[in-house]
Amino acid sequence: MLNAMTVDVEDWFHVAVFRNVIDYEDWEKQESRILPNICRILEMFDEYDIKATFFILGWLAERFPEIVLTIKKYGHEVGSHGYAHNIIYEHPKEKFLADLDKSMTILENITTEKVLYYRAPSFSITSQSMWALEILAERGIRYDSSIFPIKHDIGGLPNMPRVPFFMEFKNGAKLNEFPLSTLRFWGENIPISGGGYLRLLPYWFIRNSIKKNNEAGIPVIIYFHPWEIDADQPRLKLKLSSRFRHYTNLDLTEEKVRRLLSEFKFTSLGELAKSFKIDYRWPQITGDAHNNHHRGNHKLGQ
Repeated sequence: MLNAMTVDVEDWFHVAVFRNVIDYEDWEKQESRILPNICRILEMFDEYDIKATFFILGWLAERFPEIVLTIKKYGHEVGSHGYAHNIIYEHPKEKFLADLDKSMTILENITTEKVLYYRAPSFSITSQSMWALEILAERGIRYDSSIFPIKHDIGGLPNMPRVPFFMEFKNGAKLNEFPLSTLRFWGENIPISGGGYLRLLPYWFIRNSIKKNNEAGIPVIIYFHPWEIDADQPRLKLKLSSRFRHYTNLDLTEEKVRRLLSEFKFTSLGELAKSFKIDYRWPQITGDAHNNHHRGNHKLGQ
């Protein structure tokens, strides 16, 4: 079964856990390590002959347009990761819209193609920011991968569906959602799909979880960041829990991704959408939300 491989293109100092340590105004002063890390990722994907979706931070694309062009040259999909890595629910709608538009304009000017893919920084479309989904659809985003159906300290919507689904809005716009992958265990959704979970969880557990999802007809969405293959990145003074979550097993990430690429079939989100029929409509943000919520469709999120 086909699964999706995705990369959140941000530099080491863009991470949400650093937003109270490194000010936005100081980003320019930091040592950028994005170019060699992106090259390593592109070479790895080329070696395994797979295409992926790259969600690129607009701030980086503006300063390193060659990254965007090279990703496109290698045949991968270019998506938006916003411009300034803002946590969506921490800002008003107007700021989210301006950030989204700025990122899309930068990427579209570089690629000369419409941006169809989006992922929220830190999966920050939550119960506080569901309004962002309709804005994405109105702006022409057709494939979103921002919903993480787990409990998390920054993002997460644990009661959302675990399978790809689509949303239709009152203005006729449609959005296909590819939630980040989980395993249902003891009544809870366990994250398996990438980032710190990819680094910290044992490989056998990730492999078995992917197999269980695929056997149930559910494609898995894997993600990681370029800084996660960079064990030599600068180290900041953080509280112990943040230090553990952020820096542990950076030297193992690339090998884990390589094992996944050798054992499972991966492609980009757009190509996955062509082979996987998204026939589950999630109704809770349309006018008939209350009635449809009680028809049993929500059980797919359980």
